[in-house]
Amino acid sequence: MSSFTSGTHPLSSPRNLGPPPPVSGGKIQSLSPRLSSIHLRRRESPINGKWVRRKTRSQAKSADSDDPVISAPNAQGGGGPSTSFLSVLCPLLKLFSGGDPSGQRNDALEVATSSVSTLARLPWGSRSVINLKDGEITVPVPPRPLQLFEFEACPFCRRVREAMTELDLSVEVYPCPKGSVRHRELVRSLGGKEQFPFLIDPNTGVSIYESSDIVNYLFEKYGNGKNPSAGLLQSTLITGWMPTILRAGRGMTLWEKARRDQPPGMLELFSYENNPYARIVREALCELELPYILQNVGEGSRREKILMDLSGSKEVPFIIDPNTGTKMGDYKKILDYLFQTYSSAA
Repeated sequence: MSSFTSGTHPLSSPRNLGPPPPVSGGKIQSLSPRLSSIHLRRRESPINGKWVRRKTRSQAKSADSDDPVISAPNAQGGGGPSTSFLSVLCPLLKLFSGGDPSGQRNDALEVATSSVSTLARLPWGSRSVINLKDGEITVPVPPRPLQLFEFEACPFCRRVREAMTELDLSVEVYPCPKGSVRHRELVRSLGGKEQFPFLIDPNTGVSIYESSDIVNYLFEKYGNGKNPSAGLLQSTLITGWMPTILRAGRGMTLWEKARRDQPPGMLELFSYENNPYARIVREALCELELPYILQNVGEGSRREKILMDLSGSKEVPFIIDPNTGTKMGDYKKILDYLFQTYSSAA
């Protein structure tokens, strides 16, 4: 199933970036002409009526930089408090993460820690804030899916995913776990530095770092006049770290037995950001570095009927794998399927 793209909106002089280029053995094979024009160049984009410049390699990062994990030896940019904090926190979390993510898990503990994480972020990422008039879509829907480079354990990436749930947006997610063999290199090539989250909007030609800038851009472009809540923008430094800590860094590091070849078709996940069971599945997708189409189905989503037709239920997570024809719900079954199907041994 392709991403949900019903509805269009007028665009002025769009600069389409297209999908990321193919990657083989951790190296980009070629950059398409549409992508080569943005390679390591400063860009400007209108956000909330202002022009915001994306940072380049030579610019120092601010203290609240959204670059908590840098794994490449040649990655550029300074290390703000977030960088220093996670550089210490990541190894510590690894000690308590339960080891091999494909192994036997304590299901009660998994659900408990993910549920407490949900409570910590309860106001955000659970429902759509977009109002539908008489059942009709009256808000702009991107004709082409947005592309988000992120990793599940990053609190700044979480803020962007929460905004996307609230705006009822579909997005192509390219997980960038620590140790990534594909997508981190792609971010460095496209944007000039290894920093997350990184958003590409192929409908407008805009590419943006910094979670607050991304959230403001999304609400201005696709928010039907709504503004992001102050809590969504300010909460990351308070409760945004809680899921990362409570989940012991799940969704942060590439699984050592993950397949290195990328599947030909993108998986499709029906989810919403603050669902405790969907969180566990997204962590696995990140640890396997599997790109997927994220279909947000928060409360009041326009996709609820689509999910009902596909699965007979509104429950998430629900996953579709076009590579095998698999469709399934139940997070435990999905975990088993993903780690078995996309193991290097398979």
